[in-house]
Amino acid sequence: MPAIKGVETYPELKLHIDGRWLGAEGGRTFAVRHPASGEVLAELPLANAADLDRALEAADRGFRLWRRSTPEERAKVLTGAARLLRERADTIARNATLEEGKTLTETRLELHGCADLFDFYAAEAKRIYGRVLVRPEGERSLVVREPVGAVAAFAPWNFPIHNPGRKLGAPIAAGCSVILKPAEEAPASAMAVVAALVDAGLPAGVCQLVFGVPDEVSRHLLASPVIRKCSFTGSTVVGKHLMKLAADNALRTTMELGGHAPVVVFDDCDFDRTVELLTMAKARNAGQVCVSPTRLYVQDGIYDRFLGALTKRVAALRVGDGLDPDIEMGPMANARRPDAVAQMIADAASRGAQVLTGGERIGNHGYYFQPTVLADVPLEARIMNEEPFGPVIAAGRFATFDDAVEQANRLPYGLAAYAFTENGRTANRIGAALEAGMVGINMTRMAAADAPFQGVKHSGHGSEDGPEGLAACLVTKSIHQH
Repeated sequence: MPAIKGVETYPELKLHIDGRWLGAEGGRTFAVRHPASGEVLAELPLANAADLDRALEAADRGFRLWRRSTPEERAKVLTGAARLLRERADTIARNATLEEGKTLTETRLELHGCADLFDFYAAEAKRIYGRVLVRPEGERSLVVREPVGAVAAFAPWNFPIHNPGRKLGAPIAAGCSVILKPAEEAPASAMAVVAALVDAGLPAGVCQLVFGVPDEVSRHLLASPVIRKCSFTGSTVVGKHLMKLAADNALRTTMELGGHAPVVVFDDCDFDRTVELLTMAKARNAGQVCVSPTRLYVQDGIYDRFLGALTKRVAALRVGDGLDPDIEMGPMANARRPDAVAQMIADAASRGAQVLTGGERIGNHGYYFQPTVLADVPLEARIMNEEPFGPVIAAGRFATFDDAVEQANRLPYGLAAYAFTENGRTANRIGAALEAGMVGINMTRMAAADAPFQGVKHSGHGSEDGPEGLAACLVTKSIHQH
C-alpha cells in the first residue's frame, strides 16, 4: 500500500467543548481514511451522552453571554478568524485534501470562500435593524430582532471547510451559540475553522465542536430545550428525519437538502465555452456537490455534436491524488461513493443508455472513478431520478423550450438549475421558468458570501449566506409601550 503523501501536517483530532479541546480518553473512535489510498489517516474521538450534555450546558451559558455582546465584538471575532484562516491557508487546505480528496486548488478556494463569508457576516452584524412604528403621542411601538438561541448545526463532508463556516458565521454574527457536528469523514477541516474563531477571541461556550454517531447526536441535541434552531445540510431523507425531530420542540429549521440539477443547453449557446464550463463543474469535487450539473438536456440541432465534444473533454480530464498540482479531479471521498455511482451507471446502461466515456473505477487503491458521460438516458433510469453525487453526466435531448422546461422541472428537487443560451429573451424566460432556489445562466458558479444559498420543493427551505442567512438566525419581537 503506498504511503500517504503530506500526512505530516495532519493534526491530532479532538472535540471542542466549553473552551477545551478533548481527545478520545479511551472512548469510541472513528477511523478517518485518506481517499487517495484508502489508508487510515487518524482516529477521531466520538462524543458520548455525557459529552453532549456538557456541550448543551456550555451552549446555554454561551448564548446568555454572547447575546449581550456588541456588534463590534462579534465583528472583531469574525474578521480575526478570517485573517487567521488566510494565514493558515496552506496547512488547512492540505489537510482538507488529505481527508476529503478534492484537489488542493479546490480546498484553497474553499478556504478563502469561508474567510470571505466571515468577513461578510462581520459587517452584517452591524446591520441588524429594527423599526419604530407610527403611534399616537404617549405610545411607542418597536419591532426588534434578536438571536434565536442555541443552534444545533449539522454539516456534511463534501465541503469540509466552507460548510462548517456556513454553519458558524451567521449564528455568531447574530449573537447565537452553536453546537456544530460536522461529518466524521473530514474532521480536521472543521477543527481548523473552530480553532480560528477561538483564537480570534470567541468566548468559551459560544461554539462547541462534537463528532459522533449521527443519529445518536441528532436525537440527543434536538430533544434538549436548550436548542432553539436546527440547521442541516445533507440528503433529503435525513433532512426530513431531522425536521420530524425538530418538530417535537417547535424548533426553527434551515434545511439545505439534496439536488439533481438540470442543465438546459439551447442550440444557440456559446458552444466551446459551455462544454468547458460543464466539464469543469462536473469534475469539481468528483461531482460530489449538491449543485453539480447532472441531468443534461441538449436541443436536437446540436445534440450529437455537443455530446461528442463534451465526451472528448471529459475523457481528457486528469484524475489523481488531490495534492498533485497537475490533476483536474481527485478521488471520491469515501468507499461508499464509487460503488453507488457504478450501480447507477449499470442500471442506466441496462435500460438502453450509451456509456460514451468512463463508467468504471480506476485502480484498486483509493476511491477513484472515471469521469463519465451517458447519452440517451431513459427517464426511468435511476440516475435520472436520484442524485448520483458523483462524476457522471446523464444526457437526453429536447426539441422545444416547453419540452426542456417540462423535463427540468419534472423531479421534486429544486436546489440548482442551469441554462446556456446567447439569446437574451430565452435567458429571461428560462430563468423564470426553472423551479430552483438558484439558477445559473451561462455560468456554473452559485455560491457567494452576499447571495442566499437555498433550495425549494424537496431541496429544502431557509437560506444560508447573504443577509438572508443572518435573518434565519434572528427572531422578531414587537414591543408596545404606553
